[in-house]
Amino acid sequence: MRNNSIKPNSTKNSLLLRNKLVQANSNVNSNNRNEITPVAKPIVDFGKNPISFNISKATEENDDYRRTIWTGENLQATLMNIKEGSDIGLEVHPNTDQFIRIEKGSGQVQMGESKDNLTYVQPIFEDSAVFIPAGTWHNIVNTGNEDLKIYTIYAPPHHPKGTVHVTREQAEIEGD
Repeated sequence: MRNNSIKPNSTKNSLLLRNKLVQANSNVNSNNRNEITPVAKPIVDFGKNPISFNISKATEENDDYRRTIWTGENLQATLMNIKEGSDIGLEVHPNTDQFIRIEKGSGQVQMGESKDNLTYVQPIFEDSAVFIPAGTWHNIVNTGNEDLKIYTIYAPPHHPKGTVHVTREQAEIEGD
């Protein structure tokens, strides 16, 4: 719950707002590593507020096809869940670099200069990192026998703040 009496215009007020968001949406990790782990369902887009949490756990717990979790001026983090036998879909972001981290599952990354010339094809699996330069056609295919759980960092942001697509079909209907 947001306290409207706190105005995030000063450092002190920003920290108070962050602490209220953390208290409302997370708890301290039981491993005593002082990490913040989200427990509120659903996870909300905390962007432009400072926040820390266990992104691996949030990614593995995410069942939505796509959910933005932090949208700032120059950066965005998004959780994704690619169902068994599905993919992200061939796409290109002309002005956006992209980082993808595989938290759970296995698949294949395909990249190239044009949609008809995907010259980079590699297997991906848990702990893989994929870097996609702006203007590169790409696709992530789930080739495993379980959901592929990933998070993506876009620079600059690619999706509107607060984007939630429960399914790939919803994302396609909304033109995203």
